[in-house]
Amino acid sequence: MPRHTSKLARGKRGRGKSGQPDPIPKGFRAVTPYLVVTGGARAIEFYKKAFGAEELSRNTMPDGKILNAQIKINDSILMLSDEFPGSGVKSPSTLGSSTVTIHVYTKDVDKLWQRAISAGAKTIMPLGNQFWGERYGQLSDPFGHRWSISSRIAMSPEESESKRKAAMVLFSRGNTPESRARPEGQPTQKPPRNKTQPDQRDSESTLSCRNQCSGSLHNANF
Repeated sequence: MPRHTSKLARGKRGRGKSGQPDPIPKGFRAVTPYLVVTGGARAIEFYKKAFGAEELSRNTMPDGKILNAQIKINDSILMLSDEFPGSGVKSPSTLGSSTVTIHVYTKDVDKLWQRAISAGAKTIMPLGNQFWGERYGQLSDPFGHRWSISSRIAMSPEESESKRKAAMVLFSRGNTPESRARPEGQPTQKPPRNKTQPDQRDSESTLSCRNQCSGSLHNANF
């Protein structure tokens, strides 16, 4: 049987006037990230060290795998579980990549960035002042999930425009901010071109930039 531990005492999970449980558990917002990892128990400990996460509850299988866990980072809750055979949801370790970036707003981005790096996170996009008015960077945790961290900063219109133009040049050359974090000497991998198709590198670079910038501007503040 699964084992359950929780900081929430039974009977105190929130009930409406009718005595029925509240439709939305206390502390949750409308959208909650749910991460699948390989090594759930280790992931919880990493998130505690990297982001100061607080463990709220944990349901485990007899072998210790996480069936469901809830952790809280600052004012936001996220859930996670181990990857299980037969499940259609796979961890980034199994897939070899992640299609999602979890965004964290913090008052001191440099401090949180260094804390995450010291805990074992790896740089994807170096921390820096970005043209949309945030000090922003991206990390990968040891379990393959991507995180972005930022704080809003004051920036003059002139500096913002200068940085925007520099970013456009970077993308127009087929590079991304991630390439700046690539170890020296490691080439940028580009997909093979289909010679039967017209050269679309300029339009593809523009679209890539548009997607990247849009994603940075609209990352969820969970």
